[in-house]
Amino acid sequence: MSAILVSAVITFVVLIITQLLIKLLRVKYAYKGFPEPLENKHWVLGHLPIFSGKINTQTIIAKFLEWTAKYPKIFVLWFGPFDPKVVLNHPDTIKKVLKTADPKPVGFGQAYRYGLPWLGEGLLIAGGAKWKRSRRLLTPAFHFDILKPYVKIYKSCADILARNIEISGEKNESVEIVSLVSACTLDIILLCAFSYKTDCQNICGTTHPYIKAVNEIAATWNHRNRTPWLYPDLIFYRTTEGKSFKAKCDYVHQVAEDVIDKRRNTLESQDISSQRYLDFLDILLTAKDEDGKGMSKEDIRNEVDTFMFEGHDTTASAISWILYSLAENPEYQRKCQEEIDKVISETKSGQLEWKDLGRLEYLTQCIKEGMRLHSPVPGIMREIQAPIKVEDLEIPAKANVMISINSLHHNPTVWGEDHDQFKPERFSPENTEERDSFAFCPFSAGPRFTFSVDKTHKVEKQISAVMRAKDGIKLFAYKR
Repeated sequence: MSAILVSAVITFVVLIITQLLIKLLRVKYAYKGFPEPLENKHWVLGHLPIFSGKINTQTIIAKFLEWTAKYPKIFVLWFGPFDPKVVLNHPDTIKKVLKTADPKPVGFGQAYRYGLPWLGEGLLIAGGAKWKRSRRLLTPAFHFDILKPYVKIYKSCADILARNIEISGEKNESVEIVSLVSACTLDIILLCAFSYKTDCQNICGTTHPYIKAVNEIAATWNHRNRTPWLYPDLIFYRTTEGKSFKAKCDYVHQVAEDVIDKRRNTLESQDISSQRYLDFLDILLTAKDEDGKGMSKEDIRNEVDTFMFEGHDTTASAISWILYSLAENPEYQRKCQEEIDKVISETKSGQLEWKDLGRLEYLTQCIKEGMRLHSPVPGIMREIQAPIKVEDLEIPAKANVMISINSLHHNPTVWGEDHDQFKPERFSPENTEERDSFAFCPFSAGPRFTFSVDKTHKVEKQISAVMRAKDGIKLFAYKR
């Protein structure tokens, strides 16, 4: 080997090492003074081993709560020497970020990047001009008036859910509630948002392939986020897990496209103005921007995939944890039932209508407390575009910020030392009046059944795109 070649190689290596050292010093200086957990921190990998795909997610949840007790407003975690993530877990700090329109991080190794093959650049993940345009076009779809006509749909789907639960109750067997609720919320979102009837609660029961696919996609997304060697597409899509992920994404995309094509054909054969109500899909297909341009076929599919996921999966998780909380606390369950019975008895039809929902004040408190205690969405990420001053610290531009919702909802300085207890009175008018509105940041009613927990079924939380029980939630149902 010639001396010139050796010299060139040495020079190249020295330059690379020098650049890395300069970058390391800049990153370390930018986060100088930020509190950070030092226990179990690797000298090179930082806190990354704690989030390894081999670590039980229950352990990760416990770690975050432990860190929150020690650092109740802000701290930094290191995912390797060059990838710090600022964690915010208090109303005073999270509001600084949530009040901005900063995008989700989608760079290499960042959380939302690996959800793109599934959800694309829908409202959940899109940033910048694309997010602003989509939000502007879809604003008419997110209005309470659109929801009012659908109360009867909620009730009919809830009646089927109640019947399915009753079947298990008659057998004196515990029922795995998450799968049943997921089928119910999928029926509701397809009917209300897309006027698409599947009746999956009756036809498919607890094994609807769409629900199964979404659960597996979300689990793979989470696992890939926690497994750095799977970050490169070249490696991931050559693994069995990667091939399965792609197949599941293709399937859910096909479901979305079937829904879209059916509606597009309907719109072409009838005057949309003749419809009494416009649903979410109508707005997607007919929305035009100021230049008269509509949404592309891919954009529409991305929004349908996003809305179907967020509309059924996140809601199902929230409802399941609320039922679990009420089953664990029968005294609160009884009060909810008494309130529901009273409101129904005062209606002319004997049925809950839109105007009656606001009268269910105690039930609302229990719903909010259930979502606080078991946050359906454990956290969100933002990539801030300009420096932000937080607690005498300056978070630099382009920093990845983690809003730890579960930690916020269990922050002892916000909710007290009894934060792990179910206490609906936290959300009574007198208790919420003085509380910061950012302290609680997550997203029909039937008169027939009560619930109790199946104590033989261990419930473990599992973090994926939403907070869900690892092996489901089993309850006993008893007819009143």
